[in-house]
Amino acid sequence: MKSHQTTQTMKPATAAKKLGVYLEATPAEFREGDVSRTRLAELQADPPEWLRELRANGPHPRPVVASRLGISIAGLARGGVTEPLTTAQIEALREEAPEWLAKERATQAEVRKETVRIKKRNAERAAEADGPRS
Repeated sequence: MKSHQTTQTMKPATAAKKLGVYLEATPAEFREGDVSRTRLAELQADPPEWLRELRANGPHPRPVVASRLGISIAGLARGGVTEPLTTAQIEALREEAPEWLAKERATQAEVRKETVRIKKRNAERAAEADGPRS
């Protein structure tokens, strides 16, 4: 009895998300077929020129834009940024430093601080619960 192992594949949109690139900017041959896990690993390990170019210059998907600006995806939407941006556009936005961007960065900093506080509190509670019992 032979066991057949099927190749796991994913849709191009999923592969683009895992690669951190904007699907519509990828080459047609990437968008038109499924991507195997093996192919994805190859692209991650040894990215072709088109992938290096997209990662460096964009256009970038919203999660990447938000990360590079130091804000959340929701903060992007609140700021009116709904389209993918290139690296040059992201840099211009940073230099321009609009009021909404400063506000969103402050909000994100507060969220991170609160996350750290809650994590510390939970760790302390866990330590108390696991402590010596008399």
